[in-house]
Amino acid sequence: MNTPRLTVPPVLFDLDGTLVDSEPNYYEAGRRLLARHGVRDFSWEDHSRFIGIGTRETLTVLREEYRIEAPVDELLAGKNALYLELAGASTAAFPEMRALVERLHGCGVPMAVASGSSRAAIAATLAVTGLDAFLPLYVSAEEVAHGKPEPDVFLEAARRLGVAPDTCVVLEDAVPGVLAAHAAGMRCVAIPGPGAAADPEVFGKAELLFPGGQAEFTATAVFDWLSTG
Repeated sequence: MNTPRLTVPPVLFDLDGTLVDSEPNYYEAGRRLLARHGVRDFSWEDHSRFIGIGTRETLTVLREEYRIEAPVDELLAGKNALYLELAGASTAAFPEMRALVERLHGCGVPMAVASGSSRAAIAATLAVTGLDAFLPLYVSAEEVAHGKPEPDVFLEAARRLGVAPDTCVVLEDAVPGVLAAHAAGMRCVAIPGPGAAADPEVFGKAELLFPGGQAEFTATAVFDWLSTG
């Protein structure tokens, strides 16, 4: 008797706060960068406003708020350098996320990373965690016209995978990413991060929600959900 073939849709992963616990490094890189420009009171609460938003967009806003004279490209290069130094020393993948990625890879499911971080930061993070062996395809917001909450980065990831956007499922931890996934016509699994701005209305529209975030998330629960519809 033939066993029915398991069908799992293409999966697109956000990186920071979803696949890996990188927000502390992003905060510290931003704090050090701003301190160089005379801003010495940048707090985690200040940083949390920008979780899920691309680095360039974040720095554009901060430059204006703090009246920093350096151009955005200079600030972006500086933050990326600081982040790469921190990420190379210490970045961890969430264990259940790693388990899910490995299981999907073993089943031949098309996967990609779609992130607001720079390509260099994505590459470094995937390499240091060993996830690059399973997720060689990734798209940075710097490669598209608009970052999250616009759908561009997810649509480009689907294009590169050669799959229809409406067949994809996105895993996200932040409000801008959930909005971007739905704007792209994709289903979304939401795993709210502790630093993400709470928005029950947006998170509540996710097709699968883990209200407790990473503490509640399990690879088995998501894989079973993906494989049943």
